[in-house]
Amino acid sequence: MQKPTLPKGTRDFGPEQMRKRLFIFDTIRQTFQRFGFQPLETPSMENLSTLMGKYGDEGDQLLFKILNSGDFAGSLTDADLQTGSKKLTPKISEKGLRYDLTVPFARYVVMNRNNLPMPFKRYQMQPVWRADRPQKGRYREFYQCDADVVGTDSLICEAEIILMIHEVMRNLGIQDFTLKINNRKILAGIAEAIGMPGQEGPLSVAIDKLDKIGKDKVLDELRERGFSEEAISQLDPLFTFDNASTAATLDQLTNWLAASATAQKGVAELRETLQLAELAGLENAQIEIDPTLARGLSYYTGAIFEVKANGVSIGSISGGGRYDNLTGAFGMPGLSGVGISFGVDRIYDVMDELALFPEGAGQGTKVLIIPFDADARVVALPLLSQFRTANVSAEVYPDLAKVKKMLDYANAKQIPFVVLIGSEEVQTNQLTIKNMVSGEQHKVATNDVVSFVTERIG
Repeated sequence: MQKPTLPKGTRDFGPEQMRKRLFIFDTIRQTFQRFGFQPLETPSMENLSTLMGKYGDEGDQLLFKILNSGDFAGSLTDADLQTGSKKLTPKISEKGLRYDLTVPFARYVVMNRNNLPMPFKRYQMQPVWRADRPQKGRYREFYQCDADVVGTDSLICEAEIILMIHEVMRNLGIQDFTLKINNRKILAGIAEAIGMPGQEGPLSVAIDKLDKIGKDKVLDELRERGFSEEAISQLDPLFTFDNASTAATLDQLTNWLAASATAQKGVAELRETLQLAELAGLENAQIEIDPTLARGLSYYTGAIFEVKANGVSIGSISGGGRYDNLTGAFGMPGLSGVGISFGVDRIYDVMDELALFPEGAGQGTKVLIIPFDADARVVALPLLSQFRTANVSAEVYPDLAKVKKMLDYANAKQIPFVVLIGSEEVQTNQLTIKNMVSGEQHKVATNDVVSFVTERIG
C-alpha cells in the first residue's frame, strides 16, 4: 500500500490553522474594501504566452508548466529532443500555473478595457505557484492578497499603499515591522552614475539578492554580468547609507546622483509620496528608504515596496511597486499601475512564531448541545435553531454517547460552552450550562439559555 504524501513546498491546513488564516484574509480584505478596491478572480492557469517574459529569465524558470493533454510527446522527433528545454517547451506545453496575480490582472484589464471604469481598483486573494526550492518561509504553493490601481500615474496611489500597509500590519497585531521603499528610477540613475546606462535590469537582479547572498557575492554576480571593476568601485556609496531618517537618505541620494536627471525624478517622487501619505493621515510611520531595494520582477518602473517583520528570520511578507507599461505586452501600451501584494503564508508564520494571533481568532463552534437521550433531542434541536438564529455558532452532538466522550469532544474543538440536557432537565425545564474553560455550571430556564450564553461569549 502506498503511503500518502504531499508534494514538497505544499501544505495541508487543518481547522485550527484555517481559522487563523481566515483571520488574516478577513483583516486584509476589510482594509482593501475600506480603500475602495473591488474583488476579482482569475483562472489558476494561464497561457504560457501570457506568463513568459514578464518576470525576467529567472522568473521564467520558476514557472510551473502544464503538459498538453493526451499524447503530448507524440509528434516529437529526435531533433526536437536535442534542441533543449527552451525550444522544446512550447511543443509540449501551452499553459502554466500563474506565478503571481499581477500579470493575470494586466491580461484581464486589456481583455475588459471597454467595460472598466478608470482608474480601476481591484483586490484579488488567490494561490500562486512557483517552482522554487522549498525552505522556511518559501513555498511552491502560497496565497497572495493583491491590491492594484491601473489607469493613473498619480502618486496618491503610492501614498495609499503606504497607508494600507500600515493599517493591515497594525490590525494583524504585527506592530514591529519595517516598510522599505525605493524607486526604480533611482536604480536607473545609479546605473548611469557608474557608467553603465541602461543596465539597471541586471543591476537590480543582482542587488535584489543582497540580503540572501551578501555584498561580495552580489559584486561577483555583477562582474559575471559584464560590469567593470571601475563601475563596481563606484557602487560603494550604495552600501554606506545609514538610514538615519527618510529625509537624510533622500538628501544623500540627491547629492550622490546629482548628475542623473532620472535619479532626481525618482527621489522627487519618493519625497512627494511621503508628503501625500502624511497629509492622508499616516502617523508613526515605520518607513525606511532603502536604495539597495530592487525587487527582482522586471516590470517595475517606479516606486517599489517591501515589508519585513522585525525579530523573525522570515523574508519579506509584502511587496509591490509601480509598473508603467505592463499592459503593453498585451496590446494596450501606456497604462500605468501600482500595486501591493501580501503573502498570507509568510504572515501566518510570522504571527505564529511571535504568538500574535488573538485568543479565539476565527473561533468556530461556541456552543455544543448535548442531549442524553431521544427525549432530550426534542428540546435540543429547537434550541439549536434558536442559537443559530441569534448568530451564535452552535452544534448538537449527533450520537447518544457517554457524557465524558461528548465533553471530550467539546474540549478537543475548544468549544467554550456546552448545554447538558438529560431527563431531569426536560422535566424541570431547567437546562445545565457548563463553562468548559472555568468549569462553572449553571441551571438556566430553557427560554433564557440563548441570552445567558450570548451575554458571556460577547
